[in-house]
Amino acid sequence: MRTDALLLVLAAAAIHASWNALTKRAQDQLAFLWSSVSLATVVLLPVGWAWLPPDGVPRAAWPFLVASSAIHAVYFYVLGRAYGSGEFSLVYPIARGLGVALVPVAALFVLDERPSPLGALGVLLVVAGIVGINLSSAGLSSAGRGAAGLGAAASSRRRMSAGTGWALVTGLSIAAYSLVDKAGVARLHPVPYIAILGVGMSLLLVPALVRRRAALAREWRTNWRAILVASTLNLTSYLLVLFAFRLSKAGYVVAAREISIVLSVAIGRLWFGERRVGRRLAAATLVLAGVICVALAR
Repeated sequence: MRTDALLLVLAAAAIHASWNALTKRAQDQLAFLWSSVSLATVVLLPVGWAWLPPDGVPRAAWPFLVASSAIHAVYFYVLGRAYGSGEFSLVYPIARGLGVALVPVAALFVLDERPSPLGALGVLLVVAGIVGINLSSAGLSSAGRGAAGLGAAASSRRRMSAGTGWALVTGLSIAAYSLVDKAGVARLHPVPYIAILGVGMSLLLVPALVRRRAALAREWRTNWRAILVASTLNLTSYLLVLFAFRLSKAGYVVAAREISIVLSVAIGRLWFGERRVGRRLAAATLVLAGVICVALAR
């Protein structure tokens, strides 16, 4: 992977983990996400307009913009649900790790690209890490409840927690928009691309926000400073990724970005006071090992 692309992706990873942590702290995660992304889009639109080619948006770019807007709307909705029902150090590693693992799997069926042995090993490591994170969550819950929690812990091992389920759907959307946007920025400069993407995503989520008007108003009253901070971070982090997509292979970019998985577990412990994250950190490291294998695979 090129050094300039790697530096862009590492910066994006740190920024990404930060705005996700701010989202977790919100009272209503979807209202927070929509507000911060919409605000960032308003700021980016004039800049994106300046970067448009003389003939406007190329016709070849529109299918990718439309598809990515729809996928990102789903992504932000399910991400909000995941953070509303699961711990940060549980949701973040599952969503990010699964997103990386699914890219080579999707390429197998869509592009007829068969993974190498190292790539297949990486996918298996990510899946194992996801299972480990979920089981560690169940184990910590039973430890906190004592003997009365043993039956509940056994039951939780037989079914995914709500946070895990939403995180898995988030991972699916990450894989989808990564593949779409890799092709999209080959047809349109990343700055106008992400500005138009932000507009489409924000408009598609308006119906969901209309039903949450009270929550949206409350979020702005109590959390407006964090919304402003997040608005400078969320689209900025992905803009760095879009530039990296133009410099390096999608698999390398997506995998290197997931250094934020380990950061998320540390944030969960230090910022949110999530207890006994040692086993979760070990499982997150397994996810990280998997995405490194995917990145190195040929």
